[in-house]
Amino acid sequence: MWHDSIITRARREELHNHKGVVIWFTGLSGSGKSTLAHALEERLYNIGCRTFVLDGDNVRHGLCGDLGFSNSDRAENIRRVGEIAKLFLEAGSIVLTAFISPFESDRKRVKDLVSSSDLIEIYCHCSLQTCESRDVKGLYKRARLGEIAEFTGISSPYEVPESPSLVVDTESLTLDDSIEMILQFLLRSEIIKSAT
Repeated sequence: MWHDSIITRARREELHNHKGVVIWFTGLSGSGKSTLAHALEERLYNIGCRTFVLDGDNVRHGLCGDLGFSNSDRAENIRRVGEIAKLFLEAGSIVLTAFISPFESDRKRVKDLVSSSDLIEIYCHCSLQTCESRDVKGLYKRARLGEIAEFTGISSPYEVPESPSLVVDTESLTLDDSIEMILQFLLRSEIIKSAT
């Protein structure tokens, strides 16, 4: 049986002095999702916010270490992350996720799980050419050589979000400008009360 907590999410948010929310960064590999998530977390932490980053690479080492990259495994990866994000949300935290999450249906499932009003979907818009030029791990090169099957953007599709909360052009904007854009969005949405 489900057991309700005595300490509610609203009480936790009051203690934290900000709303709980899931900030979901999506985009191609190399589009800047993790860079943005960690830089934003640092800014939010510095103003007293309770935060945590769920990074795609890190989650694949533990919670989702048993999954591959088939379409069904990718869907399960995102489902598990959605469930974890929901727990952080109930704790009144700002949870930032950095996942390619290539399929609209998987992202929609997460929105339904946490409610669309609690999820800010940020599409990191960056051309495939630029993402490949940033490929520090050599994954695109390996995918082009056929060494990695089902690689998003090469041999597996990436479905651009139909209606993201925010589009950040990580190809042309600096990291600082991108972070400022997101902070202003959080202020307008009354998630945080101040960015300083």
